[in-house]
Amino acid sequence: MSSDGRQSTTAATEATRPADYGTLYVVGIGPGLPHDMTQRAKDVIQTADCIIASNLYQEFLRKDGTLPPQSAEVDGKSDDGEIADEEGAVLERPDGSRQTLIRSSMGKQVELAREAFERVRAGEDIAHVSGGDPNVYGKSDLLFTMADADDADDVPIEIVPGVTAALSGAANLGAPLSNDFCTISLSDKWRGWAEIEEKLRAAAISGFVVVLYNCWRDYERAVDVLREERADDVPAAIVNDSGRGEAGRNLDDETETITTLGELSEHDDKVGGMGSSIVVGTHETEVWRNDYQEFLVTPRGGRDVDDF
Repeated sequence: MSSDGRQSTTAATEATRPADYGTLYVVGIGPGLPHDMTQRAKDVIQTADCIIASNLYQEFLRKDGTLPPQSAEVDGKSDDGEIADEEGAVLERPDGSRQTLIRSSMGKQVELAREAFERVRAGEDIAHVSGGDPNVYGKSDLLFTMADADDADDVPIEIVPGVTAALSGAANLGAPLSNDFCTISLSDKWRGWAEIEEKLRAAAISGFVVVLYNCWRDYERAVDVLREERADDVPAAIVNDSGRGEAGRNLDDETETITTLGELSEHDDKVGGMGSSIVVGTHETEVWRNDYQEFLVTPRGGRDVDDF
C-alpha cells in the first residue's frame, strides 16, 4: 500500500492478471559478452519459453551456455507462430526442456512485438533481448509503444535491467562518471539535428560529463558543438566494443583511447561502428596514471582526500 492508502499499480496488476498468461520480459544483457550480464538476466533467458534475439546477441549468449548451441536445434520440430516459421528454431537444453529461438531484425520489430504478445497470452514467458540496458536506447519503449498501439494492456511486461555501454566503458576508463553525467544519442532517425545540438550545448554549459552514443552518426559535428562551450584541453576518450573483448565488431575489438576534446578529431580512425562511444570530461576531469595504465577521474563535487 502507498502512504496515502492506495494500492500500488504493481500489486493491483499482479492481483488481476490472468493465471494462464506468461510474462514478456525485456532483458538487458549488458554491453556484450555474458560476463557483464546480471544473474537475473541470465535466469530469465535460461528459463524462458521463447527468446527473441539478434544474431549478434545470440552469438554472445552462447559464449557461456546461457543460450544453447546451434547444435541443440531439434530436427523436424515446427512451430505454430508465423514469425517462428520464418526465422525460429526449437532448441533443447541439457535438462531436456525446450525453447523457441526467434531471430530479431530491425525490419520486423512490429511483427515480433505482436508475436510476443500472442505468445504471452498463450501462456509463454518471452525473453525479448536488448543490448546494454533496455531503458538506454534499448527496446523497452518499443514494447510499451507497441502494447499501447495494439491494445495489449492485458500483457504483463517486466523490464530486466542491464549494464549500458556508458557504464561498462567508464569502468574500463577508471572513474570518469563519478560526478554528474548524461548520455546523448547522435542518431537523427527520429529527431532532427537541431534538437540534438540543443541538448549537446545544454549539457556542455551545465557541466555534465557527456557520453555520446551512436558515434558513427555525425560525431565530429557533435564534438564541434561541445568545443564551443567547453575548453579544448578537457580529457576525453573513445571507447570501442566495451565488454566485448575479441568478439567486437568495430576496429580492434575492445579498445580505449584517451585524448582531449580538442584532439578527438585527430583520432577519427579510432571511431568505428555502432559499438563506439565517446566520453567528454569536464574541467574537473583528470588523467591519472599508475604503474600500469592511464585512467580518467572526475571527482564527485571536486572533493579531495581531506573531504573523506
